[in-house]
Amino acid sequence: MYDYDLLVVGSANADLVIGVERRPAAGETVLGSDLAVHPGGKGANQAVAAARLGARTALLARVGDDAHGRLLLDSQRAAGVDTAGVLAGGAPTGVALITVDPSGDNSIVVSPGANGRLTPADVRAAEKLLRASRVVSAQLEIPLETVVETVRCLPSGSRFVLNPSPPVPLPAEVLAACDPLIVNEHEARVLLGEAAGPEPEDWARALLALGPRSVVVTLGAAGALVADGGGSARVAPVKVAAVDTTGAGDAFTAALAWRLGAGASLAEAAAYAARVGAAAVTREGAQVSFPTAEEVGAL
Repeated sequence: MYDYDLLVVGSANADLVIGVERRPAAGETVLGSDLAVHPGGKGANQAVAAARLGARTALLARVGDDAHGRLLLDSQRAAGVDTAGVLAGGAPTGVALITVDPSGDNSIVVSPGANGRLTPADVRAAEKLLRASRVVSAQLEIPLETVVETVRCLPSGSRFVLNPSPPVPLPAEVLAACDPLIVNEHEARVLLGEAAGPEPEDWARALLALGPRSVVVTLGAAGALVADGGGSARVAPVKVAAVDTTGAGDAFTAALAWRLGAGASLAEAAAYAARVGAAAVTREGAQVSFPTAEEVGAL
């Protein structure tokens, strides 16, 4: 038996959000809305999203000993996430500067702060947490060597899910552990370079050739594509009126990882995750927008 359905190893940031009529060009200043501060970070977002859906969830992350760190811890605990693996100190809490335009699209700049101090030694010290988790997910807002150590410490029988964001070239041992590797178009093209073909099916085939056991390509309003050794399939989009896309990819990843751990097929898990992501974009903010299982069922 596992104590946790999902362990998220990743980042925790304070999201500083400003609404703008349009995003500024180089050298340009634009006026925006009042500043809003929300708990965020890809790792913390995924943990909250999974817990809201009913998954037994834990987070391994690092925050600063400051007001933003306390905001993040309070948000995790309010959602029901086990924060025993959240370490404090070493640097200020990470911060994401986010602009959101009227269509709901966003641009993000991240100052990693304490996220950059989550080390391989921290992963090794959390061995009991990893052993207690059915699925382990990670992103790349923490040092790559920490993700590598997570793969090396992964217990037999646990599943590893990776969203390589922001994308960088990945070691073969990390790629081989991914089941699935979850990418959007930008991430797929960065990982593949000149090998990227014109269609999502081309990206999926090329990514599988790099070593992952399975691949999911998120396509925004066009849905998603899932692929493994048995072939590929499209996942239909869920039509909603988008308000803010911040955190939608994290909600998708968390829902997918949880449903896979519960025994769903890749296509089934992705279809459920698409509904979760769609529900998230109908509200402003990241963690505050994540739906409960009941809200997803009503969508």
